[in-house]
Formats: sequence, structure tokens, C-alpha cells
Amino acid sequence: MDNYEILCGITLNRVFGYEPSIARRLISRFGSPGAVFSQSPSNLDEAFGPYSKYRALICPQELEVSKREWKELEPSGCRFVCYGSKGYPGLLADCEDAPAGLYIRSLSPPEDLWKDIDSVSIVGTRDISPYGKEFTEKIVRSLSGAARRPTVVSGFAIGVDITAHLAALAFGLPTIAVLPVGIDSIYPWRHRNVAQTIVNTPGCALVTDFPPGTAPQPFNFLRRNRIIAGLSRATILAESKAKGGGTMTARLAAGYGREVFCLPGRIDDLRSEGCNRLIKEKIAEPITSLEALPEQLGLGPAAGSPRPGLKEQIERCYGGTAPESVAELASIALLIQEQRGITPEEICRTLQMEYGKVSAAVCLLESDGFICTDLLRRCCIDNKKV
Repeated sequence: MDNYEILCGITLNRVFGYEPSIARRLISRFGSPGAVFSQSPSNLDEAFGPYSKYRALICPQELEVSKREWKELEPSGCRFVCYGSKGYPGLLADCEDAPAGLYIRSLSPPEDLWKDIDSVSIVGTRDISPYGKEFTEKIVRSLSGAARRPTVVSGFAIGVDITAHLAALAFGLPTIAVLPVGIDSIYPWRHRNVAQTIVNTPGCALVTDFPPGTAPQPFNFLRRNRIIAGLSRATILAESKAKGGGTMTARLAAGYGREVFCLPGRIDDLRSEGCNRLIKEKIAEPITSLEALPEQLGLGPAAGSPRPGLKEQIERCYGGTAPESVAELASIALLIQEQRGITPEEICRTLQMEYGKVSAAVCLLESDGFICTDLLRRCCIDNKKV
């Protein structure tokens, strides 16, 4: 697209941001964003009909606003693709509420981000549990072993979303983060380093349809979710409350005719209520086997040999240590694997070991990437390594 087409596309996206179907109809009617702004006043009057609140916004003044916006964005490597253009994702274009355009930050050209690439969205609650974190990472690891390795799409929020993005980067999968703010901003700010990694990794991207300067308003999160679902051939809900944003994204995906899968959870856990309900309503298929998941998603059978087990990895890592110390490390790690969220105090009681020895072992296992702990020192296995 030349600059004029880009400016016209940006203007249509901004003017019709909350009613993108009008912009898409105009583009389909006249052939391109630039053609919309080249029409005579009478043609535009006929296209909009009487009493339209938007008709007066198809004007040179709005193009000037877009010109100033683009002048600030272009040096940062930002791209804009408009509905109907070469770089617009085909899967998203099939959705009835697809945005009029997308802002993209990536090392890769927009057309390479979607071309012949399977995409799977992984979404869920911000209030992620150790169970949810562990299995979100395991799901991504399972997808990384598929014959056709997919792109992982999510919403960049804390909890399930950022876990999925980080796991994708760790396992060598491309990942796309759909932002609820303008492309000139990062939300949440705490993830800015992850955002930079995504931007600088081929095949990965930050994406949004919101104009620069858009703040993180609650309604924008819901609008963002339709893009996550629309970009993906399948959606996986890892953990979500019954009315959580992840559940809404999964329902949107089902409405688009895409496949939906849910990680089943405990019936008394609010964070799994959304997953369990979608399974009950036959909207989603339950994930019952990580080994079979890639084939269920149409990605072909898992390829390659399995990783060594946890005990074997620990024995390899600490081979030069006294055998009794290696055995203690292995027993602690295996207990953590069996009882995610266990604390050092609980490990002491279960294994009848001194607190100082257990605390030192936990620190060593965490520093070497076998486990991770939270602020309450609850331990779980780090699935990016194990």
C-alpha cells in the first residue's frame, strides 16, 4: 500500500472504530480505502444515506489527523494493514465484526505473519493458579512438538496470557500479542521487556486495532478479545471464571465456527468454572491428553523424541555431586511435581527432612530452572525446562 492508501485506511479505522462493518462495506463498495475518499459528494451522500453521523468525517481534515499520526509511528517500524489489503489476515477477515485495519509492530512483513501458518489462541484468567500455569506451559510445549508448529496468539495480560507468550518464546514458537491499547503503548507496562522480545523475534508481533493514544478502558478489553479469537483456527481456554474474559473469547471463537478446547479443572475452583461450563454445554472439547492435543488441533502428530524425565534431568545436572545429595534433590523435585503449590515447610513434614536442607535444595532447584516459587514460597515445576 502506498502512503495515501495507508492514510485513508487509518482514517476509516479511527472514524468507524466501534462500527467497523460500515468501513468494510465502504471499502467493498468502492474498491479501496483511497477510493472511498476519492468519491464525489453525491456518491458519498448516496452511500451513507440521510442523517448519517459519519458522512462529514470523510474529509481532508480527518486525513490530516491521520497524516500527523502516521508521521510519528512510521519511524518506529510500525505498519498498518487495512481490510481488503494484501497483509490483512484472512481468518480475521472472515469474521463479521473484523476491524477496519490493524496496527502491527514486527520484524516480519504482515503477510508473512499469517501466510500458511496455523494459529492457536491460548487465553484465560489473570488470577492464574499453579495448576493453570503448569498446564498452560505444558500445552505450549506439546504444540511445539507438533509436525506443523503453530503461532500462539494471546492478549498479553498477566496470568494465562503472558504465561502462554513466554512459553511460546521459550519453546521456539512464534507468538502474537493483541493489545487493548494503541500501538504506541504497552499494557501492562510490567511486560515491556517481553514486548520488546516479541517485536525483535521473527514471526512474532504486537497487534492492535486501537489508534495511538487509546487508554486501557474496560470495554476495549472485550473488543480486543474478538481479534484474538478471529486470528486463530482454534482457541484453548486454560483457566477462566464463568464470566471471565477468557470464557468470552472462547464463546466468540465458537461463534466464528472455530474449534474450542478447555483444560478441565476442579469443580470447586472458580478459576475453572468457565472451562467446565463450556465443556458441559458442548461448546468446547476437554483436553484429556497433551500427547494427542496437536493431532486434535489438526497440526499432525507430535514429532521428535520425548524429553528425559525430571529425575533423569536432575541426575544429569548434578552428576558431580554426592549421590545422597542428588537423591534428596530428586525426591524434593518429584514431590513438587506431584503436589504443585507445596511449601518448604510441607516438604519437610512429608519427607522428614530438616528445614535448612530443604530450603537450600529449593533455592538450588529454582536457580537451575527446575522449579519456580511465588511470594508465599509455594513451589511448582518450571515446565519451560522440565
